[in-house]
Amino acid sequence: MPNFYKIFLSFLLLAAIISCKNEPKKSVETKAASKKEQSIKYAKGFEIKTFEGYKTITLKNPWPGTEKTFKYALVEKNGSLPNNESFDAVVKIPVKRIVVTSTTHIPSLEMLNETEALVGFPNLNYISSEKTRERISEGKITELGRNEDINTEILINLKPDAVIGFAVDGNNSTFATIEKTGIPVLYNSDWTETSPLGKAEWIKFFGALFNKEEEADSIFKLIETEYLSAKKIASEAKKTPTVISGAMYKDVWYMPQGESWGAKFIADANGDYLWKDSKGTGGLSLSLESVLNEGHNAEVWIGPGQFTSLNEMKSADQAYTQFAAFKTGNVYSYSLKKGETGGVIYFELAPNRPDLVLKDLIKILHPELYPNHELYFFDKIQ
Repeated sequence: MPNFYKIFLSFLLLAAIISCKNEPKKSVETKAASKKEQSIKYAKGFEIKTFEGYKTITLKNPWPGTEKTFKYALVEKNGSLPNNESFDAVVKIPVKRIVVTSTTHIPSLEMLNETEALVGFPNLNYISSEKTRERISEGKITELGRNEDINTEILINLKPDAVIGFAVDGNNSTFATIEKTGIPVLYNSDWTETSPLGKAEWIKFFGALFNKEEEADSIFKLIETEYLSAKKIASEAKKTPTVISGAMYKDVWYMPQGESWGAKFIADANGDYLWKDSKGTGGLSLSLESVLNEGHNAEVWIGPGQFTSLNEMKSADQAYTQFAAFKTGNVYSYSLKKGETGGVIYFELAPNRPDLVLKDLIKILHPELYPNHELYFFDKIQ
């Protein structure tokens, strides 16, 4: 595979909520028999259906805590729709010019060989991909400002065929302004998925936009195969090391809940995450005392926040030195590998390449199972 650009392994994990479709949108589907429904095996947040001359993407979990759904129509050249008003956005495909707003979208464009279509992005310094950074340096991708305050005037002048956004709630005035100009805005909620393979499956969302469903499906199947193969290898380990995660911020220790994305990685790597029985897909907020009581003998420490050295941890709080994993030096960080412009690369590639994340964790927890594997995202901090 080409250079994949190492990322910050985030534990931003929120609940997946399957929403109900509204009746007006259902009525459209009854007027035209679906030719094909693309198989979505792991992702909970979207579905794709193909009709004569157009496709639909139904977004079922745009942000946590809502029952709202969105339906987008992707219209082929010379295709037509039964009723345009039934869709939240209508896009002509294949898309030729696109604006995306999250670094997690960049790898999908690259794997589909559609980097040339990207014309704008908010805060270009966050992008770590060498291939995309080269296009930035050539002036081919325009800076759009901050994500929460996109420069709509510049964006409109770029004349994109679609803008791919994300939202933590339904109050985004910037996207509303863009939509009023006639530029379609489509939400992408890959970040709400809690399954490692569920996040990666969002490449199929972009595949539909570029008429590259077969390519997207093929790429995902390779990732899925590698992930499941690695998981099987990990299951054969003779020992299951105990694992602690996270670090303190302002006297509160944050770590992933037991049903979260990060916790699932540890489980699939055959690690015993000491908070695996906690309920929820987000994060835990704990006291130092409770973490020390439960996890002081943990054998491995995965993801100690933004710390990049043991001395830095010790200087921040002497309590860290009381953990067995600290004493033995078995502390592994995702914060050391950065892009050219200094961004920690966690938000870019790991959601798209869970197979690489899992192999790293297996290497950390069971080095004998992957003797020749070099850590891709993680580093053992010194």
